[in-house]
Amino acid sequence: MGVDPGLTRCGFGVVDGGPGRVPQLVAVDVVRTPAEREVAHRLVQIEAAVVAWIAEHRPDVVCVERVFAQHNVQTVIGTAQAAGVVMLAGARAGLPVVLHTPSEVKAAITGSGRADKAQVGSMVTRILRLTEAPRPADAADALALAICHLWRGGGTSRLAAATAAANSAAQQGSGATGAPQNGYARAVREARSRQSRTTRSPRMERPA
Repeated sequence: MGVDPGLTRCGFGVVDGGPGRVPQLVAVDVVRTPAEREVAHRLVQIEAAVVAWIAEHRPDVVCVERVFAQHNVQTVIGTAQAAGVVMLAGARAGLPVVLHTPSEVKAAITGSGRADKAQVGSMVTRILRLTEAPRPADAADALALAICHLWRGGGTSRLAAATAAANSAAQQGSGATGAPQNGYARAVREARSRQSRTTRSPRMERPA
């Protein structure tokens, strides 16, 4: 699940895919919050949307665009606030939360880290075999984030998820003998082994 954070418009996109599989669109939308409302209430609305999307679509990972400074300080502050809420909601749901830079996403989707929004939207449409580009651009950006992670960060997320699950199991059994800790260590070793195999596998190609 990719999220393009924003206080006024927050893009959500869910795709399904894996090694050797063409990504498939699951859902896409943009959540808007009214500018006249207090910021705190707008953030609550965004959090509720994230929680609802996670509950409905059950993603394996939440991908959020990393916020960079812009000329409009007020805009970047609102974007950072929205990103923080998304990250918090994802972490509370027990999901790995990863950040991808805009240039990283553009490079993964179009082959150029300097692509504009129109190029990103066009390639997202082509990759997902849609009849038209998702609009507004925040929706296409959210899908681009999810696709980028499928192609570039899937193995890392599986390692993070397995480690988190093992950590939770170890904490639940912390009152017993050393056996839970041994189980935790074994789970981490297995996760790292899977990560190593994933890293050696060929990268999934974008559809022609």
